[in-house]
Formats: sequence, structure tokens, C-alpha cells
Amino acid sequence: MSARVSIVVPAFNNAEYIERTMESILSQTHRNLEIIVSDHSSTDETWGLLQRFAADPRVALLQTEAGGGALANWNRVSQAATGDYIKLVCGDDLIYPDLVADQVKALESAPSATLAACARDIIDANDDPVVRNRGLAGLRGRVNGRTAVRRTVVAGTNIFGEPGCVMMKRETLEKVGWWDASFPYLIDETTYARVLFEGDLVVVARSLAGFRISDSQWSVRLAKSQSEQAAAFHRWVYDEHPGVISRFDLARGDFAASVMALVRRSAYVVLRHRMRGKEAKQ
Repeated sequence: MSARVSIVVPAFNNAEYIERTMESILSQTHRNLEIIVSDHSSTDETWGLLQRFAADPRVALLQTEAGGGALANWNRVSQAATGDYIKLVCGDDLIYPDLVADQVKALESAPSATLAACARDIIDANDDPVVRNRGLAGLRGRVNGRTAVRRTVVAGTNIFGEPGCVMMKRETLEKVGWWDASFPYLIDETTYARVLFEGDLVVVARSLAGFRISDSQWSVRLAKSQSEQAAAFHRWVYDEHPGVISRFDLARGDFAASVMALVRRSAYVVLRHRMRGKEAKQ
């Protein structure tokens, strides 16, 4: 019997993209889904645009009261899920048709795994890939959870990808206390680490999702905040989970996080100019 999967969508002011996101979810080859969307008091047309999907019996539309940041809506929609496996998809990203089927297969083939991850494409406003097949830092197959956490710390970046790239056992996510916003810019990576301390990672080594870049990812201030919070996350791993990383790993990861934040910002600036150029030609 196929496992039951919950795809949860915490939407907020995603009017420009929410229909494309929902269409990508509804196009999954794995059909045994429940799809729960919660709109976090959007001030644009997000809620109205979602109404056309309500006729699908797999779709439930909820609303989250204003306030509480991303954590409030991510937990609201996740806690409403009832499936054995849970996948959160942000309201402007895409998932490719075989993603759910491949990740369910991977998790069922590795009973000790609590989390599956795949590579992803970085996409622009038109859904066109600008960078392909990113993530996973060379990991393959089943990987010990502690080893996987060490690899993301040393890399100084979230090697598992955004939530659309990841599927977790719902019971494990609940066990660790749902999403963790101790380091707000790393809400996904921190939560993955908690889940991986409970079991293994299983890798689907191909690109099955599209992460959309936006203007909010281009500031110098954001780059500084990201690297500072990454260092705090690394220290948390070092202090709270002895033996996972060494002092050398800690220093190496902090340095890598600083470099990656600057590289990421530079890449986003280049991509912004590329997108503006494409818009000018249209």
C-alpha cells in the first residue's frame, strides 16, 4: 500500500506564484496525497486565487491569524497534516512531477531514515532554471544522520535545500517539537538537524524541485545576518550534540558560512541583472 503523504503550503503574499506552485503539487505522479494550504493573512490576492483549487478533494484551505512570523504559519499548516510523511512547499516554489514518488520510495527503502532530500534548480520569476542541480554536497544513498549534520555544518550552508526539497516522517517532526526558529534564517536547516539526530538521511540524487530567488535575498544586511545565525547554529550543534563536530569543524563551518553568504549575495545580484535584462526584452 502506498504511504500517505501530506504536502503543506504556508502561503503569504504569494499571488504572483501561488497558482504555479499549486499546479506543480497537483501534477505529482504520486496521487495518494493530502494538500493543506494555510494563508497567513495575506494582503494581496493569494487567498482569492487559492479558491479555484478548493474543488479538488485532496486540497484543504486554512487561514492563519496575522503575527508570529514564518514559524506560526509553518507550524499551523504542518500540525494540520495527518500523513505518514510531510513535505512543506513554500508558496512561490515548484516541485517536479516525480518528486513525491521518488522520495516516498527512498524513505520506504530505508526504514532508519527520518528525512529524504533531493537536489534542486534555482529558478527565476519565469520558472526558468538559472542554476541546475544544486545541493547535497556529494552525499549519496543512506547517510547516518549525525554524519549528514556534520556535513552541512562544515559546508557552511544548507546542503539539504529548501523545504520543497525535503520529505520527513511526520511523527519525527512532531517528536522534535515541529519547526525550530531559534535561528530564523535557518528555520529549515535547524529543523532538519533535529530530525536527523533521530535517524538517517536518504538522498535522491537528482534535481526534483525549483527554488525561486527574490529581491529579499540580495541585501548586504541579510548576508551578514545569515552568516551570524549560521555560526550560532554551528555552536548549538557543537554544544548540544557532543561529538558531531570538532572545534576545527566549527571554525571551518563558520568561515565557510561567511564566504557562502557573500558568494550568495554576489550571485543574486548577477541573477537580478539577468532577470531585468530578460524583462526588458519582453
